Amino acid sequence: MTNQSKITADEARFPLAMLSLSAMNPRQNVPTSEVEELAESIWTAGLIQNLAGFIRENDKCEIVAGGRRLRALQLLAERHPNLAQERPELANPPVRIAPDETTAQAWAVAENAARRDLHPADEIRAYGKMERSGSTPAVIARAFAVTEKSVYRRLALAGLPEAVIDALAANEINLSAAACFTISADEARTLEVLEQCKGGNWSDYQIKKALKPDAVKDTDRRAKFVGIEAYQAAGGRIGGDLFSEETLLDDPDILATVFLERLEELTDMHKRDGWKWVEMTQDDYIGYWFVEEHGFERIYKEEGALSAEQSERFDELAELAEAEVLDEAGQAEFAALNAIMEGDFTEAQKAHAGLYLYVDRDGEVQTYEGLIRKADKAEAIAAGVLAKSQHSAGDAPKSQISQKLRDDLNRVSKGARQHAALSNPDLLIDLLAYQLSHNLYWSKPFGLSTEDVPNWPTTEAEGYALDERLTENPPRDMYGKDLAKSFRAFRQKGADHIRGELVRFLAAHLRGGDEKLAALIEKETQPNTRDNWTPTATNFFGRVGGPYMSDLWRDLLDLSDDHPTATTFDKLKKGEKAAKLDALFRGDHDLRTALGVTEEQAAKIAAWLPEGME
Repeated sequence: MTNQSKITADEARFPLAMLSLSAMNPRQNVPTSEVEELAESIWTAGLIQNLAGFIRENDKCEIVAGGRRLRALQLLAERHPNLAQERPELANPPVRIAPDETTAQAWAVAENAARRDLHPADEIRAYGKMERSGSTPAVIARAFAVTEKSVYRRLALAGLPEAVIDALAANEINLSAAACFTISADEARTLEVLEQCKGGNWSDYQIKKALKPDAVKDTDRRAKFVGIEAYQAAGGRIGGDLFSEETLLDDPDILATVFLERLEELTDMHKRDGWKWVEMTQDDYIGYWFVEEHGFERIYKEEGALSAEQSERFDELAELAEAEVLDEAGQAEFAALNAIMEGDFTEAQKAHAGLYLYVDRDGEVQTYEGLIRKADKAEAIAAGVLAKSQHSAGDAPKSQISQKLRDDLNRVSKGARQHAALSNPDLLIDLLAYQLSHNLYWSKPFGLSTEDVPNWPTTEAEGYALDERLTENPPRDMYGKDLAKSFRAFRQKGADHIRGELVRFLAAHLRGGDEKLAALIEKETQPNTRDNWTPTATNFFGRVGGPYMSDLWRDLLDLSDDHPTATTFDKLKKGEKAAKLDALFRGDHDLRTALGVTEEQAAKIAAWLPEGME
């Protein structure tokens, strides 16, 4: 047999005895451990990639590409004397034949210079095949020289419907998207979503949401509050995502029921504490806007007083607490003395007031206490529990903007001021020094106290963007850490890093000070709220009334009351009005062209803010 006359096919099988390593092969020296690992992989999964060689005059084939594979096959032949009978396909491996020496040399270089790993889809199928034949994850890991964790992840994908693996192999979806399908046990729904997302730009979140539109994460405040065990005891099913290591609750109705039942139990417990009334809300927060909207008056605990002996003991315990040497008994005693100082509601107060119970975003139970209803105010005043108001309501017209919306708008304004202040770090540092050296009481420029300086509306990032230094990297949890060691490492990062951290956290606590000081700060930072916030249907228009939107439409477009564009807008439903204004503010070209928006009107739209918002 010669390469000129006897070889007509570009591939043939050869007994191992007729194969040798070519001098052209770059892999002349290979670690024994690599050969052993590859031999185990080939014995378990088969020869996935063929050899390539060149025929010499002696009819023997020299391997120019696949030197490790050749060594692994030769090792298997040594270990299995009956290899030809046990695994004939390995005893006579297929070899792609180079037509000439020049091509052989090119193959030798190319395979090692441009080697590619298995496509993930092929790897998934190979792992799955090995598992079905009885191989454990540990065996598969050794065969492919990967970690067992990697094998488990691939095996999770191996259980997907074949159509998903086919789509991955065809590059119609990526590996991250394929992993999303592991959360679904509904094959019909899986295939439906697969067809929708093929070749598209669906995010992992969109795929998971489409597969399980009602599923709730275990980080949901309700799940934290009731606990996974209580949810499961009520018949709730648990799903999971191996790849993002999150737990999903597949029965939101059951979670809602268990949440409500548990909240009702706590409400009943508080009713026995002497309050006139106790109610619960499923909201995750209650603020002063809630009190105003419901017309409540609020009373507070009557502060307690420590005796001379207790005061002396309190000071001793405070020093020990500051030095972090207070034992468990001391902590309990310190907490008890603090409770005396904080005081409590009297029985007389409770007889006229009530409280609301709610679960916050962290799944913790909170109470808003000391609320007196409108109908109970007169009796509370007569009993001396509530002071008679010295203020009259006045004749000012009621704003069409709700207090809750006003809260959000104020947060946006604060965020814009903080955003602008980041550009003037010298001012921030000077302000800090000023506040620390002067007792400014309630006119402090920074919220450096236990209270928060909120800058994030309840509508989240809808139409709102801040410098990431105000939204990313919160203070690190240093519980149980070596603070001295941590501080030394922090200082070693240099003055620029320290200054940057100081500026970032000072900006996040900026709230202004008194009127004149706030004006001075704004003069230097030049904040522009519209740089950070654009009104949208979600964050503003959908939260005000239809007449308000009609007036705004006329004002922005300079329309008379009877102008067709104005009267047509008046006839729209509230949601349609909000969508129109949303598009107008987002700069929809077709809409603005149709309306004939002038440069002056465009500038007015770009600068517009709700009344009272700066």
